[in-house]
Amino acid sequence: MNNGLNIKTKAAMDFISLGAMVHRLDPGIIPFRKATECKIHVSGGEFNVAANLSDCFKMNTGIVSAIVDYPIGALIEERVKAMGVKAYLKSFKHNGVNGPNMATVYSDRGFGMRAPVVFYNRCNEAAAQLKPGDFNWNEIFSGGVRWFHSGGIFASLSETTGELIIEAMKAAKDHGAITSFDLNYRAKLWNIWGGEKKASEILDRIVRHVDFLLGNEEDLQKGLGVAGPEVAAKSKLDPSAFFAMINKVVDKYPNVKCVATTLREVKSTFRHNWSAVAWINGESYKAPVCELEIYDRVGGGDGFASGFIYGLLTNETPEEAVKLGWAHGALLTTYPGDTTMSTIAEVRALANGASARIQR
Repeated sequence: MNNGLNIKTKAAMDFISLGAMVHRLDPGIIPFRKATECKIHVSGGEFNVAANLSDCFKMNTGIVSAIVDYPIGALIEERVKAMGVKAYLKSFKHNGVNGPNMATVYSDRGFGMRAPVVFYNRCNEAAAQLKPGDFNWNEIFSGGVRWFHSGGIFASLSETTGELIIEAMKAAKDHGAITSFDLNYRAKLWNIWGGEKKASEILDRIVRHVDFLLGNEEDLQKGLGVAGPEVAAKSKLDPSAFFAMINKVVDKYPNVKCVATTLREVKSTFRHNWSAVAWINGESYKAPVCELEIYDRVGGGDGFASGFIYGLLTNETPEEAVKLGWAHGALLTTYPGDTTMSTIAEVRALANGASARIQR
């Protein structure tokens, strides 16, 4: 195959991901220290990809995660169901006082030259307590799964979550699924229990089971300990530094057949230049560059990942798969929240050069 991936043509599930689900509190352009109200978005890097593939791209998807039996857990379960994602959940009892909890992410949207600010409350998080042996992977994969996905945010939560990812990756490979992993290096999360050294130790073991890797130069350097590029990028939209690192990545991880990332040049909070690049089976591909008017930037990278994976699952050419990911990621930033409100037709239209002219 021209993408180097031996993807099953049929299975009961197109895509299953493993990760933590969270609720994000969003006060809009008001900083939290002055906020009087906020919206609630259900999110999670791994869940977002499954939700996007289900809701926009009409694929059969699932999420393996933790849930807590209190109102926030019920809110999250309702949103998972609304997005058409099948849930494989380990349930935790809430003691009515201090948990276990569903994690909270606080994220304002900034304005103009004032950047968005993100911080967390992941105290006593249920997902961080997940460990090998908590799920029956043979049962989950019994009807066949075409693609399995997880990410670095979940790996960073505790000493057991990375081990669970490795267990799941091995089971996925045993059942013939393609495996992907979004490095998503978050220094705030790793720093509380080991920093870059611990991250590179754990992520190195995970990526040895991965076919498709998502991550930019910082993710590759800090998450995997890959030496920085010898070529300096001329701008945030110049992929030369990213491509210069690929040989080092695939030399270290010959199992990896695809590496991809988004490219973003921030002009102001609501105005970005946007593109994406991928290395697929020895060839390099770059999406167009467009200027985005941002409504909510959170989830754009997951939007790219889901559109790109959809292209690969439907046997599009590598060029078209990259463009589908780029188009879906761009559209996702025009909606509130972390998950898609797009249709396949809208994504394909933008990938093929459509404008924002009114549709009548």
